[in-house]
Amino acid sequence: MNKIICMALLCLLTSVCCKAQKIYFPRLNDNDSVVTAKRISVLAEEALKKFKLSDDREGSLATLVKLQLAAGRYEEAITTIKNLRDASLSKAEKYPGLRYVQFELFLKAKRTQLLSDANFEENFSDRVRDLFKKLDDKSALYISTAFLTRNGIRELRDNFNGYISSLKSDSIELQKAIEICNAYSLFKVFSAIEPIAKRLLKEDDEKRYLIQDSVYIKTNDGAILSAVVVCKKGIEKPLPAALMFFIYSNLDRSLAEAKYSAASGYVGIVADTRGKRLSPDTIEPYEHEYADVNAVINWITKQKWSDGRVGMYGGSYSGFAQWAATKHTNKALKTIVPYVAAIPGQGLPMENNVFLNANYQWAFYVTDNKYTDDAVNNDNARWRRLRNNWYASGAAYDKIDSIDGTPNPWLQKWLKHPSYDKYWQAMVPYKTDFVRINIPVLTFEGYYDDGQISGLHYLLEHYKYNPKANHYLIIGPYDHFGTQRGGDPILRGYQVDPVALIDTKDITFQWFDFIFKNGKKPDILKDRINYEVMGSNEWKHVPSIPAMSNKTLRLYLTNLRSDSNYLMTSVKPKKAASIYQSVDLSDRTTTNNDYYPFPIIKDQLDRSNGLFFISQPFDKPTEVSGLFRGELKTVINKKDMDIGVVLYEVMPDGRYVELSYYLGRASYARQIETRQLLRPGTKEIIPFTRTRLVSRLLHKGSRLMIVLNIDKNPFAEINYGTGKQVSEESIKDAGEPLKIWWMNDSYVDISLKQ
Repeated sequence: MNKIICMALLCLLTSVCCKAQKIYFPRLNDNDSVVTAKRISVLAEEALKKFKLSDDREGSLATLVKLQLAAGRYEEAITTIKNLRDASLSKAEKYPGLRYVQFELFLKAKRTQLLSDANFEENFSDRVRDLFKKLDDKSALYISTAFLTRNGIRELRDNFNGYISSLKSDSIELQKAIEICNAYSLFKVFSAIEPIAKRLLKEDDEKRYLIQDSVYIKTNDGAILSAVVVCKKGIEKPLPAALMFFIYSNLDRSLAEAKYSAASGYVGIVADTRGKRLSPDTIEPYEHEYADVNAVINWITKQKWSDGRVGMYGGSYSGFAQWAATKHTNKALKTIVPYVAAIPGQGLPMENNVFLNANYQWAFYVTDNKYTDDAVNNDNARWRRLRNNWYASGAAYDKIDSIDGTPNPWLQKWLKHPSYDKYWQAMVPYKTDFVRINIPVLTFEGYYDDGQISGLHYLLEHYKYNPKANHYLIIGPYDHFGTQRGGDPILRGYQVDPVALIDTKDITFQWFDFIFKNGKKPDILKDRINYEVMGSNEWKHVPSIPAMSNKTLRLYLTNLRSDSNYLMTSVKPKKAASIYQSVDLSDRTTTNNDYYPFPIIKDQLDRSNGLFFISQPFDKPTEVSGLFRGELKTVINKKDMDIGVVLYEVMPDGRYVELSYYLGRASYARQIETRQLLRPGTKEIIPFTRTRLVSRLLHKGSRLMIVLNIDKNPFAEINYGTGKQVSEESIKDAGEPLKIWWMNDSYVDISLKQ
């Protein structure tokens, strides 16, 4: 559903307004819409008698609107919407005056229909047209999604029917009655307005924009790409272009992106990856972007509406495409704004040279057809079953698609490149390529973006090879998709600081205005590194990532016990010692390395395996800001292993806040390009650096915890330590258990701001 419907549902579910009160509601046994409407109306009336506004005024009013609507109390619902808007005026909402406008126009048209027998469609259409006449381009575009469902009316109908079919008796709780009335109201409203709205929104677009949705662009090697181009009507002079290049072809999404650019004063272009949408060519992810994006940029500069300047933006694959374009200098490309940018071969399909199952289905999702195979991508049961069956089977990782029963040729191709070799290096800037990248860059990242090491790698390499790089970073408590929006109030159970919630798209176009139109730099960009300190509700701004901290706390992973943990101390142990760990790589009754931060705050950790190291408590609130790193000193009986290191805050109340983690292959710890096998029985030093950047204000009395473990679970290939290519190893290669002696002079470095 769109964001306004989701907000309505969230307000409903979080509204603390009802106690365990029973309401009589005879089960519906037929599909008669008239009977259903009458029964729901009676149910809503009974719920209204028991419903009381709570301290959560906004949530309560949102619930009240749905109950009044379901009961047919249209006039009262209109008044409640006005009160709801008044209650939200103090919030940082973009267009509070338009909140619930789709419901308001529906209610007014229904009221007119009841009073004068007017035609609902005509009356509603007139009201929508009047509304959009008063709106500027951006507000019209923003509110247009409020009139449409995301997945169609059928989803709303199925949701309502699901509530009805789940009832086991004729007596239901007040909360259940509210949920049923809410589901019915959404279904009723959007069934009536969406078909009309689609026509009216298209009509409004035709008044505002010149839209080309079937543009073909030829590349230098003869391939054909497709694109969407949108210009504002009435433009008298050429404009800079805002370009997004992406693989998730969807005409509605492309039009929405291009219209936003046009509404912001640019020519909007969304181009599809080779082979997608209208392109007749073969879909080959990652392999042509470095050339194809530049072909699109060159095409743009030859159009009469172009002033010869291009800016790029977008997230994930689109972020990768921007960096791919910078592999070769193009004078027309003036800036890029990558969000959570991917790096093929470094974030996914592998991380620090460990192949992950997180996006196993991704190749099918983007290559099965000219658009996206949503059914395959969303078949979570299939992918969960695949992971578990493969893990239980002990088969080599390169046989995982045989477990699924469907060949995965792209995975097989990628498995032939376990090092970050020339295959991957050819796709994006590599090492000295960054010297030539002198255009301004604005990167968005999130502390809990699964692919953060990719997005930050570009930034760190850019600074490393081009110290004067004009490169800015905005980072906060966001995940992969949240970064692209600007955050969510609740992230994996963690309540995000209000100040952290931003508008990524709005900042992007402020940045474009700054670059292309001598506009003001976005206020948030007070220095090169701009980060939100979790728990402090504060943004900070420094010139570099090292400047996020002014102290490095080195903590040694000692063999000294403290209850069920080992101690981490700032004093290096005087006497050499070790901690022994054994992992049976053939055992499928257990899993190792519970590293994934979901939820972010945990009541307890899985202590069935792994080593737990805890620090002394901090005597005052202390800020952890930056990247953590360390050196593991060890002796093992095999030639390789995959390591997990997780960093937590242990709060005074005993809960655990996951701050950052590392997952990587020991044999690639020094160089991701070249494998260096370990020597069994010999002390080895294994550095780890490619962790997640984070900033959080720790509580007074909090302690730090490191969980050290070996990665063995259904979510990644299993390294059996033979020294062969890991994807070809199977449970038959397990041999004796992996035996590890972790030396007590191993350490982690934590970046603190004091």
